[in-house]
Amino acid sequence: MDDSEAILDRVTTVLAPRCSIIGAVTDGVTALKAAASLHPDVIVLDISMPGMSGLEVAASLRDAGSTAAVVFLSVHEDEDLMQAARKVGGVAYISKPHLMIDLVPAVMHAGEHGEI
Repeated sequence: MDDSEAILDRVTTVLAPRCSIIGAVTDGVTALKAAASLHPDVIVLDISMPGMSGLEVAASLRDAGSTAAVVFLSVHEDEDLMQAARKVGGVAYISKPHLMIDLVPAVMHAGEHGEI
């Protein structure tokens, strides 16, 4: 889930050979609705999305009892954001410039083990 169609396309291209992609949305509120109806094992969330941030979405998912592993994707390489992502249950934090290399291993590991 990312607010940029171009990034969504890139994430889909990178993950599709190894993962079943059951949904893709561009804002936080829609991300919550999609997660509630689709029940994914792993959710990739952008930190910065309209409506609700990825951090707010992850916290809301946990409050609602979701057991999906959350992998954060962000353009920001900021230690405070990384700590905030861990605090709301994120199992990985991938920098967008590294998504081609780091995203598949993070998602596969999160799906298998629920933690990184």
